[in-house]
Amino acid sequence: MAIKVITNATIYTGKLVLENAYIRFDKEILEVGQMVNFKAEKSEEVIDAKGQKIVPGFIDVHSHGGYGHDAMDADPEGLKKQVRGMLREGITTYFPTTMTQSKENIEKALRVINEVAKEEPLIGGIHLEGPFVSTVFKGAQPEEYIMAPDLELFKEWFEISGGLIKLVTYAPEHETSPAFENLCYELGVVPSIGHSNDVREHLKTSKATHATHLYNACHRMTHREPGVPGHVLLEDGIEAELIVDGIHVNRDMVKLAYKMKGAHGISLITDSMRAKGMPEGKSELGGQTVIVKDKQARLEDGTLAGSVLTYDDAFRNMIEFTGCTIEEAVLMSSVNQATEFGLTSKGSLEAGKDADFNILDQDLQITATYSYGQKYV
Repeated sequence: MAIKVITNATIYTGKLVLENAYIRFDKEILEVGQMVNFKAEKSEEVIDAKGQKIVPGFIDVHSHGGYGHDAMDADPEGLKKQVRGMLREGITTYFPTTMTQSKENIEKALRVINEVAKEEPLIGGIHLEGPFVSTVFKGAQPEEYIMAPDLELFKEWFEISGGLIKLVTYAPEHETSPAFENLCYELGVVPSIGHSNDVREHLKTSKATHATHLYNACHRMTHREPGVPGHVLLEDGIEAELIVDGIHVNRDMVKLAYKMKGAHGISLITDSMRAKGMPEGKSELGGQTVIVKDKQARLEDGTLAGSVLTYDDAFRNMIEFTGCTIEEAVLMSSVNQATEFGLTSKGSLEAGKDADFNILDQDLQITATYSYGQKYV
């Protein structure tokens, strides 16, 4: 791959902001610096960014699907199209996310994701959401397949996934959850509180370090019981996912989370399903009919069933809802995820990292996305 240089940009590296800067790269980033130190080489292609902004590629650790496909389809070609579709919204590292289904269907999905990941480098891990959740706050997770954490079954699934399971959503109130948390740490999997009916006093004993879609599908926070959201907001050691579409979480509650957790304690996610990027109307999630209307995806009984949120919208919404800086939004969209999941070649723009980044105009709209140095948008 020929060496390229993008010049005259404001670059948000994930650690600092460089005004009037350049980035030199092939598949990897070779150099990031300021224009005052720039010297063009004869053999390289120079691209003038004309004052636009460059940010690290987005990392979505919670998304079931999009563009007509779902991770649970267990369809290799469909999964490739799903993953590649994410590039149009700036996602350069993606965790296909499963959901509560039969053991056989989850196993099929894990096998296919593992298979596709061998040739699709955008897949950075798997998020196993369910079936170890609560029937009380099941959300769009089919109740008939919900179970307490089964350690032997999880070991099997971890092996089937090729060790790609990096994140698992579970309810800490199950009797087997403490042993399950220990197993997660043995395997290097991040345990995430989600779809849980647990209370603050018991959650204090949990070893969870992540929270699935904060505020959604969990024991509510009230003046007499902090519930799951209160626990997550109060504990510094828990990274909180947020679906910032203005539908799943009220704008002011997004702002509350930002004020309580800070930019280092939040990871933006889409929790998107197959209808993202598709026309409104009927869709499907886990064998259940979903109606998509007015940018909302709901089961027939009105329950929210994931989202049709694009990641670049989440990025812009976070800035609009909270007043956070672009630099902080970069933490919540790239840096935090790379740090939490040990994605050492991702999440920031510096020499030796993969050349994954987005170019944004003055309105923060994506004008180009690069993955491993190749332009896709």
